[in-house]
Amino acid sequence: MTLPRVLLVGATGAVGQEFLRVLEMRRFPMASLRLSASRRSRGKRIRFMSQELSVEETTPDVFIDSDLVFISVSSTISQELVPIAVEAGAVVVDDSAAFRMESHVPLVVPEINAADLDDHKGITAIPNCSTTQMVMALYPIHKVNPIRRIVVDTYQSVSGTGRDAMDELEEQTRYGTGTGTPPPRVYPHQIAFNVLPQIDSFLEGGYTKEERKMVEETRKIMHAPDIAISATCVRVPVYISHSEAIHVELTQPMSPDEARKILMETPGVEVVDDPSAGIYPLALSAAGRDEVFVGRIRQDSSHPNGLAMWVVSDNLRKGAALNAVQIAEELVARKLLRSTR
Repeated sequence: MTLPRVLLVGATGAVGQEFLRVLEMRRFPMASLRLSASRRSRGKRIRFMSQELSVEETTPDVFIDSDLVFISVSSTISQELVPIAVEAGAVVVDDSAAFRMESHVPLVVPEINAADLDDHKGITAIPNCSTTQMVMALYPIHKVNPIRRIVVDTYQSVSGTGRDAMDELEEQTRYGTGTGTPPPRVYPHQIAFNVLPQIDSFLEGGYTKEERKMVEETRKIMHAPDIAISATCVRVPVYISHSEAIHVELTQPMSPDEARKILMETPGVEVVDDPSAGIYPLALSAAGRDEVFVGRIRQDSSHPNGLAMWVVSDNLRKGAALNAVQIAEELVARKLLRSTR
């Protein structure tokens, strides 16, 4: 088997750095690895395994001789770069929202819909981090007892916005609640000691783009266009890991014990559920871990067919880098890269 030549675009960002850790941890098979980022990062040296790699500037030429390209940049920049990479002969795994809802682009969580990759046209996409952990927890249940309705409230960490947001939280936290706190630059309001019921811009009808993503992406990944979904996405002063309170209405009643059993047998999911002993998923505990953690599984008291649960996951790992690398592993295993070397 010919190993792929890999390019990581956005290597110096928070998610890009997580990509490198995941690639090293999983010993992803590749012939070579190159790193690129914006002009200001050109020449920066980054250690990977036993070597030190130099960051290149992301120009059209950087995609030449690449078989597999991970792109971890904003949607606007992805829209420019992805077609160039595909034209150069690479298969792209993009972690932005730019192509997720395009009908010809597989939107994949490998534990759920890896087979969708078989029809790729050079572009594959990972879902929004908040969507990924939710479908990881819900799809195993949906397969047994179809879900009719989802109501989800998210508590999302600042790392979902990027390194600048993490720096802003740290800077504001140092000042406490006293005077002289630096004004917000990344968010519309101070994030330290605060909770912001807005992620991304508002749309007509009062929902945000982030909330709309959760609706549309969930339906696409689960191949369930008729599920009713309502989301409220909230930014909280946590560095890493997103948390979600999820309520589902099922077709038939299901006991919490049955749901626990299903989830305990699901790869990539870990049940942490003993509330009486103070044991349930925590953002701190999930940080740096690959699993999606599920706890507080209980009957929804508002509906006879309902379940409620608490879901936590490291948004930089399964929510981004790990999921993308798992997609790449599937592309290699299914011989779906386009190199003719």
